[in-house]
Amino acid sequence: MIRIVSATVERWPVAGAFVISRGAKTHVDVVVCTVGDGTHVGQGEGTAIYYEGESAESCVAALHAYTGPLDRQALLTAMPRGAARNALDCALWDLEAKQAGAPVWQLAGLAPPAPLATAFTISLGDPDLMEADARVATARGFALLKCKLTGEGDQDRIAAVRRGAPTARLIVDANESWHDRDIAAEAAALAALGVEMVEQPVIHGQEARLAGVHAPLPLCADESCHTRADLDRLGDFDAVNIKLDKAGGLTEALALARAAKERGFRLMVGCMLGTSLGIAPAALLAQGADWIDLDGALLLAEDRAGGLALRDGQLQPGALWGMG
Repeated sequence: MIRIVSATVERWPVAGAFVISRGAKTHVDVVVCTVGDGTHVGQGEGTAIYYEGESAESCVAALHAYTGPLDRQALLTAMPRGAARNALDCALWDLEAKQAGAPVWQLAGLAPPAPLATAFTISLGDPDLMEADARVATARGFALLKCKLTGEGDQDRIAAVRRGAPTARLIVDANESWHDRDIAAEAAALAALGVEMVEQPVIHGQEARLAGVHAPLPLCADESCHTRADLDRLGDFDAVNIKLDKAGGLTEALALARAAKERGFRLMVGCMLGTSLGIAPAALLAQGADWIDLDGALLLAEDRAGGLALRDGQLQPGALWGMG
């Protein structure tokens, strides 16, 4: 009989500070869920979606209180989406892999995982600082940089990043900060600097602002897209950013990816801050995505033992999670 063995909070320091338009973080609290059948044990990790009111403590409480079925498909209706369900869903995938003696990618019908060229996040800061950070990131081998923006002075910031990383691919995350901006004009100015995609320019719930906007580069929904239920109202976006914590686990994330592709959306696979235990399931989902942003563990001061290795800006497949 499968049961939840434990649900705990772990705190992991960030390397320096992770700064976006909503504020700075110096650490991340993750939720680790362990399930077992008496013989095998599986683990999953989630990071609370703080902008929706979740906390690591509330997620642990939800896992301790859960008395429903421990079945991935049943979880989709028995538990609300979010980091708690993500941690439990991924723990169940890990357990199933060990029970079957087969890796999760095989159980899920996916291709064998290959190295992933992940984006590296350039935190929000003064142009000179972002330029210096971009130069350091490209020296580490990152060929794709994701720049955090704030709606004020964005063109100066990206011009500085371009000076620091003249050959890098650039994507930007507006984090809902363009709510009072001319989105098409802002996007055009950034496209001239070589930016190839803008993530979440509008506030979640105000997607209608994109109606009639003819941007010269793709607009990607992040806060506006959590599960398959959101796709019907995202017709003015070109792409969706799938994160396991938003979707509430790998099970829903895989279904969302299939449904989004069928509707013609391009795919980005992203993550919250967290260790490689939380990134590993997303790395399976990310195979073949248009943009991959799985640097959450790379932004920590240290990662979990056995974490995903980085080589020449690429995450290497590992055996930390889901390998049977």
